[in-house]
Amino acid sequence: MPKIDLYRNVHMGQRARLFALATELGAADVSHSGAAAEQAARCLAMTRELREHADHEDTFIHQLLRERAPEAADALEAEHVRLDAAFVALDERARTLTGVPAEDLPEAQHALYLALNEVISAYLAHLHAEETVAMPALWQYAGAEELGAVMAAFRASRTPEQALTDLRRMLPALPPAPRAAIVRDVMAAAPHGQADRTLAAVSGTLSPDQRHRLYEDLGVPEVRAAG
Repeated sequence: MPKIDLYRNVHMGQRARLFALATELGAADVSHSGAAAEQAARCLAMTRELREHADHEDTFIHQLLRERAPEAADALEAEHVRLDAAFVALDERARTLTGVPAEDLPEAQHALYLALNEVISAYLAHLHAEETVAMPALWQYAGAEELGAVMAAFRASRTPEQALTDLRRMLPALPPAPRAAIVRDVMAAAPHGQADRTLAAVSGTLSPDQRHRLYEDLGVPEVRAAG
């Protein structure tokens, strides 16, 4: 049976979305009406999401880590100083972007782009510490039942809408086999008669090729995605 990994899938989704945001911000034409506000809002939404994610980890994972492997917990805390400062700097850049005169927008956009990439740099180091220090420590000092209970507690804390958002953020970044396994479990847990609708909802952020492969792996006619 595969080890329970509390970080892997969600981190893959975060990396994909951070990289996409950086690419799209760098290439955006902020001279168009509303474009600067849109890019600023996307950056602010990302830092808000990452802070909420950190709160979830503190609530459901890192208390156990502090109890069983305090040195690993200390390694994560060391990452927070640079990460928090990067979040603040990005938020400040994003909030001021919309008030910049038109002639100064290109430089302000690039400054926001650099601030976002500083967040990405700090966040990648944080993810690496969680995946290569914290998770191995949890495998060593906590049992599979405890890790399963952590995962179950987090899932129980999410509303159906939040759980759907979590999946739609994560699934596009996963390989076909784990993506299909996750969706299969979600469909099995769906209320009676709702499996088709659940499948269509969770697959909504997949590319056409990814969606085709998912339905193929599930053995479900792709026409059922309609609606």
